[in-house]
Amino acid sequence: MWLAAAAPSLARRLLFLGPPPPPLLLLLLSRSSRRRRRLHSLGLAAMPEKRPFERLPADVSPINYSLCLKPDLLDFTFEGKLEASAQVRQATNQIVMNCADIDIITASYVPEGDEEIHATGFNYQNEDEKVTLSFPSTLQPGTGTLKIDFVGELNDKMKGFYRSKYTTPSGEVRYAAVTQFEATDARRAFPCWDEPAIKATFDISLVVPKDRVALSNMNVIDRKPYPDDENVVEVKFARTPVMSTYLVAFVVGEYDFVETRSKDGVCVRVYTPVGKAEQGKFALEVAAKTLPFYKDYFNVPYPLPKIDLIAIADFAAGAMENWGLVTYRETALLIDPKNSCSSSRQWVALVVGHELAHQWFGNLVTMEWWTHLWLNEGFASWIEYLCVDHCFPEYDIWTQFVSADYTRAQELDALDNSHPIEVSVGHPSEVDEIFDAISYSKGASVIRMLHDYIGDKDFKKGMNMYLTKFQQKNAATEDLWESLENASGKPIAAVMNTWTKQMGFPLIYVEAEQVEDDRLLRLSQKKFCASGPYVGEDCPQWMVPITISTSEDSSHAKMKILMDKPEMNIVLKDVKPDQWVKLNLGTVGFYRTQYSSAMLESLLPGIRDLSLPPVDRLGLQNDLFSLARAGIISTVEVLKVMEAFVNEPNYTVWSDLSCNLGILSTLLSHTDFYEEIQEFVKDVFSPIGERLGWDPKPGEGHLDALLRGLVLGKLGKAGHKATLEEARRRFKDHVEGKQILSADLRSPVYLTVLKHGDGTTLDIMLKLHKQADMQEEKNRIERVLGATLSPELIQKVLTFALSEEVRPQDTVSVIGGVAGGSKHGRKAAWKFIKDNWEELYNRYQGGFLISRLIKLSVEGFAVDKMAGEVKAFFESHPAPSAERTIQQCCENILLNAAWLKRDAESIHQYLLQRKASPPTA
Repeated sequence: MWLAAAAPSLARRLLFLGPPPPPLLLLLLSRSSRRRRRLHSLGLAAMPEKRPFERLPADVSPINYSLCLKPDLLDFTFEGKLEASAQVRQATNQIVMNCADIDIITASYVPEGDEEIHATGFNYQNEDEKVTLSFPSTLQPGTGTLKIDFVGELNDKMKGFYRSKYTTPSGEVRYAAVTQFEATDARRAFPCWDEPAIKATFDISLVVPKDRVALSNMNVIDRKPYPDDENVVEVKFARTPVMSTYLVAFVVGEYDFVETRSKDGVCVRVYTPVGKAEQGKFALEVAAKTLPFYKDYFNVPYPLPKIDLIAIADFAAGAMENWGLVTYRETALLIDPKNSCSSSRQWVALVVGHELAHQWFGNLVTMEWWTHLWLNEGFASWIEYLCVDHCFPEYDIWTQFVSADYTRAQELDALDNSHPIEVSVGHPSEVDEIFDAISYSKGASVIRMLHDYIGDKDFKKGMNMYLTKFQQKNAATEDLWESLENASGKPIAAVMNTWTKQMGFPLIYVEAEQVEDDRLLRLSQKKFCASGPYVGEDCPQWMVPITISTSEDSSHAKMKILMDKPEMNIVLKDVKPDQWVKLNLGTVGFYRTQYSSAMLESLLPGIRDLSLPPVDRLGLQNDLFSLARAGIISTVEVLKVMEAFVNEPNYTVWSDLSCNLGILSTLLSHTDFYEEIQEFVKDVFSPIGERLGWDPKPGEGHLDALLRGLVLGKLGKAGHKATLEEARRRFKDHVEGKQILSADLRSPVYLTVLKHGDGTTLDIMLKLHKQADMQEEKNRIERVLGATLSPELIQKVLTFALSEEVRPQDTVSVIGGVAGGSKHGRKAAWKFIKDNWEELYNRYQGGFLISRLIKLSVEGFAVDKMAGEVKAFFESHPAPSAERTIQQCCENILLNAAWLKRDAESIHQYLLQRKASPPTA
C-alpha cells in the first residue's frame, strides 16, 4: 500500500525464526525505563499499555472461499453467500472467525460425506472484530464446507466494501462499490480468517447491474443472466492462487480502459473514469515496462494471467496492491498530457512501481504477521526507485530518494517517540499506527544500505532464493536475512538486527590527523537524538557499513568498513594534506555525520565549486541542519553554509534546502523577525530564479521543470517583488483564457497570488476548483488555499474543507495547508479540528488519515504549553490509532520551543548583520 501525499504507520506471537539477537540488542530492555524517565521530564507520558489480543485459534482453517456478493448501489447494502472449504484440525464445537459490521443470517457446517450441522448461536465480539459460531454437536477433524449467508453495508468510510461517489459525464451523481482491505478490513466484506498467514484460494462471483463493470483479482470466466432480474448479471472469476484475505478485491462501477500486453504476455489494463481513457496511457506504459523488469530482477515470473490498475474516486491511501487488481487514487494513476505537471508524472511512475513490486514481495510471499509489515512496505518503497530509474533515468530518482525518504525517516527516528522498524502488533487498532515513515522510508533506507553493502549481484541472488523458497507462503524478517546471508556470505542478520529491532540510528563523529602521507581518522558512534547529545551509560550501538571518499575521486569509495564497535581508528593511505575526506559516499548509510571543524572547513568549498557530488552536497547540508535543530551546533553556522549553495544547479539539493528553510521559517513565525528570514530566503533563491526564468528553454527536461516550479513558488511565497508581479500577470491571463498556465507553473502561481491576495483572489481560486474536471487540478488548488492570510478567509477555507466540494480523503490536505500557511492559520486549524473533532474522527474511523491530519495541524507549534494542550485534548478525545503520532507531535512542539529559546536571538543578530553588510556571491 502506498500512503498518499508524503508518503505515512506493526504480534504478540512474534515468530523469531532466526538466531537469537546479538548481545547489544539485549540493552534495549535496560534502556526502556530510562527512556520513560526522559519522556516524563519532557512532560510526556509513555505510550499507553497495549490492548489484550489473541490471534485466531488454529483448530479450523480455510482451504478455499467460494464467495458471491450482490451489492445494491442505491440502498448501499450488500448480500453475501459464502461456502468455504475448511479443515478442522482438532475437534471443536465452535468456529471463531473475523467479522465486523456484518449480520450473519444463517450458518452451517457440512462435514465431508456427512449431514449438515446448523449453527445455534453467533456470538459477536465487536471489540476484537470476531464472531464465534456455536454448533450443537462436535465438529470432528477432517474437511468440510462452512456455509454462511450474511448482509452488510456499503459504508462511506473508505474501508472494507464501501461506496465511492463519482459524477457521470452528464453530471449525474452515482456510486461505485469498491474495496480496501489492508490491514484488517476484509472482515467488513465477508466473515473470514482475516490474518495474513491464513492463506486460501478464492472463487469470487459478483451479482451486478448489467451496465456496470465488475472486476476482481482474477480474469472473468463466466458472465450469465441472473435468474430473478433481467437487468442483473452474475460475473464469475477464475480461482486465485493461495493468498491472504487483505489482498482480495472487487470493484463494481462505470469505467473505460486502455490495454496492452507486456513482453511476457500478461494482459495489462488501466481503468479510468468514463471518457478519460486517454489519461490511463502513461500508467499503462509504466506498468508494461515494470512487470518484465521485476520478472528479470527476481527471476520469478508474474504468476497471474492479468493485472488491472484502476482509479477510484474516494480512496484513503495512495494505492493498494490487491493481487491482480491494484486500486489507486485518481491522482496516483491518471495523467493528462496537457494538464498534468512533471511531479505528477513522477509520482504516478513511483506508485505504479511500488504496487507492482508488491505483486511478488507481499502477495506471492507475504509477511507472517503485521510485525513484519516493514518487509512489504520498506522493500517496495526501495525497489520502486530502482524500477523508475530503469524506466526514466532522466529523473535522477536516487538523489530524490535521499530527500523524499531517507531524511524524512531520520527526522522521525531521532525522536524519543519513534519505534523500531519491527514492532510487536496485536489488536487491529494498533496496525494502522505503523503505516508510517519508519516502516516505509526507514525500511527502504536500510534496504538501500543493505543492497550497497551486499552488492547487486548477490542481492538479486538472495532475493530469488527467498521468493522461490517462500512463494505462496508466509515469511518473517529473519527468513530474508537467511537468504541474503546464504547468497553473500556476509553477516546479514547480525548487521541488520541492529537496524530493525532497535529504534534510532547513530551519529558518527569523525576527526582527522595527517600522519606523513596518510590520514588517520578517529570515528565514534552514539545514538542521534533530536533533543541533543545522547546522555546515559547504556548507549545503543549499530553495526554500520561506512564508506569513505576523498577529493582525489569523489564518486568512488577509497575505503569500506563495517563499524561494529563504539570507536574505531582508520588509516587512509596516500591522502595529501590538501585533500578533503568525506564519510557516507552517496548518503547511503543510515546515519548522520558530525565532522571536526577542520574537516568541515575543507569540505565546504566542494559545495560552492560543485566538486562534491549532488547527493553528498545534500547530505552534508541536511546533517548540519539536523545537528542545529538538536542544539549540537548553532543554526547560524547552517545559515552560512546555505549561502554557499549559490551556484547549485541540482533540483533535489534545492528541494531539500527549501524544505529545511521552510521548517526554519515556520519556527521563526513565532518571533517578530519573520520578515528577516523571508529576506534571507529571497537572497538565497534569487540567483537561481533569475538563471531559470519563467519559461522552459530548449533542451531542458523533467528536473528543470521541477526546479523552476520549486524556486518560483519559494520566491513568490517570500514576497519577491518581480516574481509576485509576474505571477499576478500570468494568473490574470490564465483566468481570462488568454494564456493558459502550463501545469508545472500552476502550483507556484496559485500559491503566490493567494498568499498576497484578497477575498476576490480566493473566490477566483474556488471557482477554478469547481470548474476543474481533473482531480489533480482540484488537489493542486486544495493544497495551496491555506496560503491566504486574512482570518476571515482562513475560516472560509476551513469551512470549504468539510464541504461536499472536497473529497473526504482530501479534507486533510486543505486543513493541513491552512496550518502550514501562517501563524494565524495554525491556530485557526487547531481550533477547527477541536470544534469539528467528532465529524472528522467519524469520517476517518481511526485510519491513518486521522494521524496525518493531527500531524499536519499541530506540529508547527513552538510553545511548551501547546504540547500540554494537545496532550490534554486527546486524553479526553481518544484516537487509538494515532496515539504514537500524538506523542511525536507533542515531543516536536517541545523541541521547537527549545530550539527557539536557544537560537532565536543569535539568528536575529546574524540576519540583521547580513542586512547591514550583504555578503558577496
